[in-house]
Amino acid sequence: MRMNMRFVIVTGMSGAGKSSVLKMLEDIGYFCVDNLPVKLIPKLTKMFICETDSIEKLALGIDIRNLEGLSHLDKTLNEMRENGYPYEILFLDADSNVLVKRYKETRRNHPLSKNIQIPEGIKMERKILEPLREKASCIIDTTNMKPKDLKEEIGKIYSIGENNPKLTISVVSFGFKHGIPSDCDLVFDVRFLPNPYYIEDLRPKEVRDYVMNSKISEEFYAKLTDMIQFLVPQYIEEGKQHLVIGIGCTGGHHRSVTVAGELYAALDVEDAQYGIKISHRD
Repeated sequence: MRMNMRFVIVTGMSGAGKSSVLKMLEDIGYFCVDNLPVKLIPKLTKMFICETDSIEKLALGIDIRNLEGLSHLDKTLNEMRENGYPYEILFLDADSNVLVKRYKETRRNHPLSKNIQIPEGIKMERKILEPLREKASCIIDTTNMKPKDLKEEIGKIYSIGENNPKLTISVVSFGFKHGIPSDCDLVFDVRFLPNPYYIEDLRPKEVRDYVMNSKISEEFYAKLTDMIQFLVPQYIEEGKQHLVIGIGCTGGHHRSVTVAGELYAALDVEDAQYGIKISHRD
C-alpha cells in the first residue's frame, strides 16, 4: 500500500467554488473525480492506493447533489480510517448573501431550490453539510476571494514538493461589526487595546505606535505570540494543513491590522516548518 498518496475530498456549499477548486487541483497534478456515489469511495480509494502507481494525488468532489449518499458518508469515512486509507477534507464556504448573489448572476438554480426560494435552499444545505464541515481538515471562506486569490491559496496548501510547508498559516484582520470570518480556527478580540480611531491625521507608523506602546498592549502581544508559537508545532504534529488566525477589532481598520501585522512579522522566520500569509479583510 502506498501511504504517501495524497487524497483530498473537496466539498462545501454550492456556489462556494468547488468546481473551480477541482480544476485548480487538476492543474497542479491531481487526478480529479467529481460527484462519485459515496458507496464507491472506498473502492476508488483502494484501487488508486493499492493498484495505481502512477497517480500520487487524488481529489474527489462531493456535494449536495449526492444527497442520498451523504447519509452514508460518515460510516464510509470511518471505515476508510479503520482500513488505513488516509484522507483530507477541504470544505469551501461563503456568506449566504454572497451565495445568493452568485446564483442570481449566473442564473443557475440551487440544487435544493427547485420548489423553494434560493435563500431557503442555501439554509437547508448549510444544515445538511454542517457535520461534514465539522470533520474538515481545512475550511476556506471564498466570500471575499477573487479567483486568483483562491488559486494561490490552493497552490500553497495542496502543492506537493520538497519546499512545500507542512502547515499554511493565514493571519487575518477583520472588524467584528462586519462579522467573524467563517474559516477562522483561532479568534482574538483586540477591542480592549488603545483605539486611534478618533485621532485624525495619524500616519500608519503612528497608528502602530499608538496601539502597541502601552503596558497592556505589550503584555497581551507577548502572551499572544508565546501561545501561537507553542500551538503551531502541536498543529503540525497533529497533521493540520491550514491554520487561520483571526484578529478582530470594531471596524477592522486600526487595532486588528496593527496586531495582525505584528504577529505576522513574529511568525515570518527563516527555516519555518510552515508557510505564512497575511490579509486585511475589512
